[in-house]
Amino acid sequence: MPVEASADSLERLRPLIAIIPAHNEAPAIARVVGDVCSARIAGRLAFDRVIVVDNASSDGTADLAAEAGADIVFEAQRGYGAACLAGIKAAGERGALVFIDGDASVDLADLTALLAPMTGSAAADLVIGTRPKPDPDAMSLPQRIGNRLATALIRLLWRVPVHDLGPFRVIRAERLADLAMRDVAYGWTVEMQIKAWRQGLHVVEVPVSVRVRIGQSKISGTVRGVIGAAVGIFSMIGRLWLADRQERRDRALSPVVPPARSTLR
Repeated sequence: MPVEASADSLERLRPLIAIIPAHNEAPAIARVVGDVCSARIAGRLAFDRVIVVDNASSDGTADLAAEAGADIVFEAQRGYGAACLAGIKAAGERGALVFIDGDASVDLADLTALLAPMTGSAAADLVIGTRPKPDPDAMSLPQRIGNRLATALIRLLWRVPVHDLGPFRVIRAERLADLAMRDVAYGWTVEMQIKAWRQGLHVVEVPVSVRVRIGQSKISGTVRGVIGAAVGIFSMIGRLWLADRQERRDRALSPVVPPARSTLR
């Protein structure tokens, strides 16, 4: 059973900021923001700030989120990564950032378990919420197959214990800045995880629940979404692997400069 974060231990993470990327999530966003704003740990409000990034929505998502208590950031460039980057810029480089989907698929009952590894003696830098047994109605077959293939490929190429690309995650803001995130689309989550492992960050996986989302999925709900997500994820894995190979080649070809001889006699 996971150890839960206490109110006292959470002080080391503050400000604790929720970032909720959202594109046309009007059916769910008020509920999500309300739940996040009211989430408590040991009797105290969990989040110091809740940011909803309206990613070119056309259904009033921003207005509903603002009414529910969120700070609104607008990002016109479509893409999950673009929305996350805008939220990070607004949040600043202090504390810890919790990424939460705006479709009500995240169960905030798992929040204390997600945060716990960051507050212990061997504090984690990045914690990923993994979905060990997702309900078929919560994750489509293409999502589950793609997730398994991607994580298996990452384990094969980098020899790291990664088992999910779950979007419900928390990372220390200063560590995230060091990762120099770039992807503006579906490769965002895998970019974060691979770069974190490459830089030697302490990455922990914690099992979490996943609920049936409200509204149509932007990924599994359309053929275009499924193909776009697959291309984004696997092309990001390929680019990072090729970059690693080139870096190793460059190191191998770098001439070893002998130490200068002293002219003193």
